[in-house]
Amino acid sequence: MTAVRRAVADDVPRAAHVLAAAFAGYPWTDWVVPPDDRAARLTELQALYLTHAVRHGVVLVDEALNGVVALVPVDAPPPDDATWHAVAALHGDRLERLGAAEPPPPPPGAWTLAALGVLPAARGAGLGSRLVAAALADVGDVPVVLDTSDPRNVGLYERHGFVVVARADVPDGPAVWSMVRPVLRPAGSSAP
Repeated sequence: MTAVRRAVADDVPRAAHVLAAAFAGYPWTDWVVPPDDRAARLTELQALYLTHAVRHGVVLVDEALNGVVALVPVDAPPPDDATWHAVAALHGDRLERLGAAEPPPPPPGAWTLAALGVLPAARGAGLGSRLVAAALADVGDVPVVLDTSDPRNVGLYERHGFVVVARADVPDGPAVWSMVRPVLRPAGSSAP
């Protein structure tokens, strides 16, 4: 079992490849990323998002770089204009689809679990779960939100304390489950 560590900028190209491979065939990705050169587009999109997350959030990888998880605080600064223009170009005529499943407002102080992916060849050994657990421990006692369009992911996240708070059935697109892991409180503590 390899250790989980914080990613650095030099890890972004490999981590982007991991996420692109993990999201191949993912319902939301297939719907929002055009099919022509999808793998290359997805790798470039993930590199843009991961670069932002490394700067402003928490990105964890295992030592073998078979898996990656990225979280960003809801109040992180938005990506710069050049990044947004690159994102728009990569989504092409499907850019408008990004806003089709509007999630509920996040709780104050929330972080967003923006991406979790494990290379297909490394799946089934618990790496995704280890990455989620490590990332949640890293950000601490704060609410964490996420969206998933794969119903198989709902159970994984529920095992880590997330609950479904909404489901959006996108016309001509995939269903999207919005989930939140509420603030955790140690046993015996009282809520403010």
